[in-house]
Amino acid sequence: MALPKLEAPVHSLTLPSSGEQIKFRPFLVKEQKLLILAEESKNQDDLYDALKTIIDGCTFNKLPVSGLPMFDIEYLFLRIRAKSVGSKINVNLICPDDKKTEVATEIDLDDVNVQIDEKHTNIIQINDDIKLVMQYPIMDDVKKLKDTSTLEMFKIINKCVRELHHGENIYNGPDISEKELNEFFESMNPEQFMRVNDFFDTMPRLRHFVKVINPNTKVESEVLMEGLENFLE
Repeated sequence: MALPKLEAPVHSLTLPSSGEQIKFRPFLVKEQKLLILAEESKNQDDLYDALKTIIDGCTFNKLPVSGLPMFDIEYLFLRIRAKSVGSKINVNLICPDDKKTEVATEIDLDDVNVQIDEKHTNIIQINDDIKLVMQYPIMDDVKKLKDTSTLEMFKIINKCVRELHHGENIYNGPDISEKELNEFFESMNPEQFMRVNDFFDTMPRLRHFVKVINPNTKVESEVLMEGLENFLE
């Protein structure tokens, strides 16, 4: 006689990048095991691979997970994690006033969201004739980032160029060679390149501010938690 199959509940959420409504289920023990092993390995590639596998399975293989912006990936995982093993986590936060005292704090993952800067835009006007239309870094791009050197960061910038408009001419980013893009960015003056940096500095991020009180100084401060790793126990 076959054993009974366990049915997982199905939930829904809105994808931050597109506003699309998607269905998801909690992760299973076999998927949780992947995450634990990835965290134990301390290897970033292992963590990305585990996240991709978990999100793929929990969204019924209906999303192009490798092509999603990283803030979508982080948001998806937190929502899946909250429905799987509970939304409350305990973290130790360092008090900003003395930069050494740790305070145990409970975080409710249901309160953590992707924050969008109101000044953010994906259209960068370089000069009167030239503008860039940008797209967000995706999981595959971030995974290939070996370090934070200038050369590696330029690779990410190049990957994020969706279109380059020059007057009436439109060039598709994937059709422009890396050499051409490097030369284009290197020909900018500092003010023009700062506009490119602004796109990355203000793009949507998983962010959460937490109030902490230093037990030694009694000073109340806000601590910014940003990026998925801050919310992994």
